[in-house]
Amino acid sequence: MAPKPFAPLAKTLFKGLILLELAGVMGAYVLYYQMNSSQDFRNSMNNRLPSVLEVYYKSNEYAGVYGIREKDLEDWSKKA
Repeated sequence: MAPKPFAPLAKTLFKGLILLELAGVMGAYVLYYQMNSSQDFRNSMNNRLPSVLEVYYKSNEYAGVYGIREKDLEDWSKKA
């Protein structure tokens, strides 16, 4: 049976999609790691993209890690 004419294109597109998904997961991990390790980075995220910071807080609360939001707000209010 002869190969279908679009099989190589489909294979290439599928590989590209997998690489794009992998890049997205890696990017999300790097962003989470930065926010988890630096309060200053969380402050800059609060100023630039507060919705992303909210997702960070919610994911930690869902995982059972509480108090990060309150500590951040307390420390940021002391600085201002």
